[in-house]
Amino acid sequence: MKNASIRVRLTLWYGLALALILSLFAVSLYLVMSRALREQVDASLEEAAAVAIRTLGEHRFGPFLIFEDLSQDFPEIALLDKFFQIFGPAGQVTIQSANIQSREIPLSQTAFRAALEGEVTFESVQFEKGVPIRLLSFPVRQGDQLVNILRVGTSLQSTDRMLHRLLIGLYIASPVALLVSLVGGWFLAGRALRPVHVLTQTAQRIAAGDLTQRIQTPPSNDEIGQLASTFNDMIGRLEVSFRQIRQFSADASHELRTPLTITKGETELALRRPRNAEDYRMVLESNLEEIDRMSRIVDELLFLSRADLGEIKLKMLPVQLDDLVREVQQQAMVLGQERHITTVLENIEPVIVLGDDLRLRELLLNLVDNAVKYSREGQTVTLSLHVIDQRVRLRVQDAGIGIFPEEQVRIFDRFYRTDEARAHAQKGSGLGLAICKWIVDVHKGTLEVHSQHQHGSVFTVYLPLSSSLAST
Repeated sequence: MKNASIRVRLTLWYGLALALILSLFAVSLYLVMSRALREQVDASLEEAAAVAIRTLGEHRFGPFLIFEDLSQDFPEIALLDKFFQIFGPAGQVTIQSANIQSREIPLSQTAFRAALEGEVTFESVQFEKGVPIRLLSFPVRQGDQLVNILRVGTSLQSTDRMLHRLLIGLYIASPVALLVSLVGGWFLAGRALRPVHVLTQTAQRIAAGDLTQRIQTPPSNDEIGQLASTFNDMIGRLEVSFRQIRQFSADASHELRTPLTITKGETELALRRPRNAEDYRMVLESNLEEIDRMSRIVDELLFLSRADLGEIKLKMLPVQLDDLVREVQQQAMVLGQERHITTVLENIEPVIVLGDDLRLRELLLNLVDNAVKYSREGQTVTLSLHVIDQRVRLRVQDAGIGIFPEEQVRIFDRFYRTDEARAHAQKGSGLGLAICKWIVDVHKGTLEVHSQHQHGSVFTVYLPLSSSLAST
């Protein structure tokens, strides 16, 4: 059974259940029919006994009662399917119908004792090599004295013959019904499992590397349809994930290959012939710069990998966000000093948020560093902090090169940098905004960007407001 297919197991379980149901039905039907026929026989015996009692009440009981005279007023005692006996108070036969005169049917002790107590008795007897008989013993009393015992009997041969035919019919019909049901169950199980077979074939093609395959969902929204839809959704997410992994690998290789190529080229160039100490110093400084860049990329990749695995633990404490913004603004002034880019504060409200001070500082530094990096010489970067609709809104605005609308949806992808961004600023790994997005997400906030090409960008961070709001 463990190695059998689902179709075989479903058919076998269905067959076993159906066989049990048919068996219970056959036994129940046989018992009900048997009881109904016996009750019908008993009812006919009671009806015949009632008629006999009324007729016998009009005649004198005694040994001189003539059967022929009685049969004129009581024609029922001559019926072929029933026989009658009248016993005396001592249990001896006084009168019996002609159709049983050839056989002795004595009064049983059980019926005799019941008659003495005034009780009616039903009995079923079968003599050797004879047919089964159903007997009704009815006491006839005058006052408290037993006068006679009337017995009415009939053959159970027709009843047993009918039950036997029913039993043969059940023996024949039940296996046939079971066989037909098994064939139907096998067919229906095959139709029901056909979508599963299609799903298996599609999964095999997907396992071969074709993630574009999808399962055709049936029009009905049944369990198979829901399974197919769920499978298609899963494959869609896997396709996106694999595409992102391939793009991530290509971008990471590209970002690491560039500084390695520069380092290797400069080193090979320096070793082609003897040079003075100053030339070697310049090469080493350049190599150190590229090594720092690669180290920064590796550190950021390690951070994002640990973040994906949930290994970075945050210390969620109340943070005076306005003080943090002012500190970052001072650092931004140093970052933009070489290109005369000024960072100013605008409408900074005192607010407290619940978060990790170190990660929030990293978030602000990355956003401000990008704003300074992609601004033109002499431009201004603006920081603002407001409370709007029970949320903290932090905005970093610049007037730099901007971003095309079709590129804005991808700027939070890892290693993604626009061509214009690469041309404007050689330094950068394309991981800063991905880190910013993760920091905002773990603080249960949102990060939005609005930008126009050559007209600057506005990055807006929304964070939940802490229960306590600073008043100074």
